[in-house]
Amino acid sequence: MPSQQQRTPVRTARRTQEQRRTETRAALLGAAAQLVVESGVRAVTLARVGERAGYSRGIVTHHFGSKQALLDALAKSSQSGFVPSVGDMPPGLERLILLIEGYVSELGRDGITGRAFLLLWAEAATAPELSESFRERDEAFRADLRDDVTVGIADGTIRAETDPQDVAVAVLGQLRGIGMQRLLAPDAVDTQRLSRTVAQQWRRALSA
Repeated sequence: MPSQQQRTPVRTARRTQEQRRTETRAALLGAAAQLVVESGVRAVTLARVGERAGYSRGIVTHHFGSKQALLDALAKSSQSGFVPSVGDMPPGLERLILLIEGYVSELGRDGITGRAFLLLWAEAATAPELSESFRERDEAFRADLRDDVTVGIADGTIRAETDPQDVAVAVLGQLRGIGMQRLLAPDAVDTQRLSRTVAQQWRRALSA
């Protein structure tokens, strides 16, 4: 029977391999985001992503399989945890307000992945290979917003006559619209000041 000392290097090697895989995937997604921001969605190919990240096209294919799968993964990764402070909060009015304020504030960071997401989202309106993925992403976002409103109505912090779906559509549209304005005219959008203003407006509009 192998000793503990003999087994330990095997577990360490496995962890190292998983770490390398994670790092490679992150590097490929980062390279794809850079290409989207610099040259647009149509400029993204598996070969160019691999070259930008310092890998072969075969590595990109191994991780994602196709350009569409790569863009899907980029869309998901660029929005996951976009406002990390709300991750552990229970649904309701306070989470909704913090999400709105945090989202607008994060837009001011001008990160590559956030900009890539907005460009992909805009492209999805006319690109069939992107539309389904972004419909799913937007619906997941609306579902979270609806949960906040529904719970707020139930606990009495949000007006009873409020329609959760209407609020979800309006909030998502406002956040994405602010993001696109920031992308096109950064100097026109003061995200730090606007984040507070928009959050206060929604609090006044919804509070019971």
